[in-house]
Amino acid sequence: MNIGGYLGKMLSVDLSKRETAVEELEQSFIEKWIGGVGFGAKYLYDEVPCGTKWSDPENCLIWSSGPLAGSGVYGAGTFNVVAKGPMTNLAGSAQANGYFGAYLKFSGFDGIIFRGKAISPVYVCIRDGKTEIRDGRGLAGKDAWETENALRKELNAKERDVSIYTIGPAAENGVLFSTIVGDRGHVASKNGLGAVMGSKNLKAVVVYRGKRNFEIKDPELLKEKNDALFEVAKVSGPIYQWGSGGSFSALYGAGVLPVKNYTTNLYPEHERMNGQYMRTHFEISSKPCYMCRMAHVKEVTVTEGPYKGLTAEEPEYELLAAFGPQIGNTDLGAAVMLSNEVDRLGMDCNEAGWVIGWVMECYEKGMFSKKDLDGIDMTWGNAESVRAMLNKIARKEGIGDLLSHGVMRASQKMGGEAADCAVYTFKGCTPRGHDHRGRWTEFLDTCLTNTSTIESNWGPVQPQVVDLPPFTDPFSHEEVSTFNARFNGIRQFDDCLGTCRYAAPDPKLVVQCVNAVTGWNLSLQDAFTIGRRVVNQLRMFNFRHGMKKEDERPSKRYGSIPVDGPCKGKNILEKWDSMVVNYYALMGWDPKTGMPLPETLKELGLAELIQDLERK
Repeated sequence: MNIGGYLGKMLSVDLSKRETAVEELEQSFIEKWIGGVGFGAKYLYDEVPCGTKWSDPENCLIWSSGPLAGSGVYGAGTFNVVAKGPMTNLAGSAQANGYFGAYLKFSGFDGIIFRGKAISPVYVCIRDGKTEIRDGRGLAGKDAWETENALRKELNAKERDVSIYTIGPAAENGVLFSTIVGDRGHVASKNGLGAVMGSKNLKAVVVYRGKRNFEIKDPELLKEKNDALFEVAKVSGPIYQWGSGGSFSALYGAGVLPVKNYTTNLYPEHERMNGQYMRTHFEISSKPCYMCRMAHVKEVTVTEGPYKGLTAEEPEYELLAAFGPQIGNTDLGAAVMLSNEVDRLGMDCNEAGWVIGWVMECYEKGMFSKKDLDGIDMTWGNAESVRAMLNKIARKEGIGDLLSHGVMRASQKMGGEAADCAVYTFKGCTPRGHDHRGRWTEFLDTCLTNTSTIESNWGPVQPQVVDLPPFTDPFSHEEVSTFNARFNGIRQFDDCLGTCRYAAPDPKLVVQCVNAVTGWNLSLQDAFTIGRRVVNQLRMFNFRHGMKKEDERPSKRYGSIPVDGPCKGKNILEKWDSMVVNYYALMGWDPKTGMPLPETLKELGLAELIQDLERK
């Protein structure tokens, strides 16, 4: 194989038969799909037929790295997970950082495909190209941290000898928004991919560290572009100095902080909950991902308040949002505690935040009584009550059984006014940790995504990084939908590569790093084409599995008009239909149905899908 950055091998793990095999990757396949979400999208489409339920053994769980993973690019230990997920019953794609993506390649594989279902809990151990499926019954019921500790002890492995990703009790019990958690707090969080893993009786995957075993085509060019990428990353926002929580107060100032389930945008305590406060008042130590000079991942020890002395991973912004303003909490130590709890249990922090905030609002308004909630006092900001409720959800005990289905299904079952209070899209996914009524680009993206989470955007609007015209009005229905369509593709290209976006924020330099590793000559436009190919492949999968255009819209509360704060009176739904039609047209999709047009599929090298489009 005349490509740098690849092994050319996928590991196949048949859990039903307890057999493993190696599948060779054709060079043409690699060049077309690149890795990460690209590999996942292709395998998912080819192997998961219409009618397959997310919990069926026939649902594949695909873990893929990319050409940059383990290459020496800073922070390139990322891997992608794809499967049909329970929250939307459509495609789910999520990334996790840490070490796994690099170690997997050092062990001889570009990715893993898990098929079938084990009879009883197992874990998979990968080392130097060899794979074992081992008895995991002794790990059943353990939380994510307990599982990691038990496996390290069993394997006599030091902290960085292995990378371990596992599920917690939530996934074992079938909580629909379960996650896959590893390397002490890194999470593949969206669309219940942990529940898919749990349905297969796969408790954990362990991969050993090895040495780089693939070619870098131009090491000197890679070093030059990698160093330049780091210099850009250092000044691209507050991450390098303050972590992702460093944007907390800025988001509040823009009206983008979610407060008390979208009932208000006022949260005057924001400066005592942000990354700046945490890193100047709590004890901090560095816990960087694989070869990451950004080193934004930290361990924190709380130094004040009722949780003084607690040591845990520093919460990322979305954890701070979920367990701070969204639930009416103003104690930073409590947010650290709850962030640690939700990761140990193995649940998505965003969905957990929307569920808990919804329960608290309903409790305040008398739609839930204390008796309904198993005696738990769900008043705003009550951190210990939230901890108790999270544990009930993870084990589906009492009221936790209802809430384990996520905010859309729980609210719809309640009906009436309670249903009107819930924040979600009608596909079943929910926003990330923002009030999207103040960030319309991400709002539209969340409703129209094909991955179950943001697809075209990430963070603030940055047209300049891909040479698009300046963005002038964030509340223009036409400008927002046009920008989203023009920008879509580059972020899915990112998710093919095996590197962290925080460490690689400049698409042009990223493309040059890819070329240095592989020996290719990709342009920025090529990167967009590859990303849009992935977008359309996933969209075709979703339509084949029952997605409807009518579901690409927000719930009543999600689409409500802010009553206060900087975005007071802004109404995205005023011209929602015209936004969607404009976006569809610019994406090359039928404005009436949202389906990709035949000519769009041809242009992207997906002509083989046209027959499925015609059947649909």
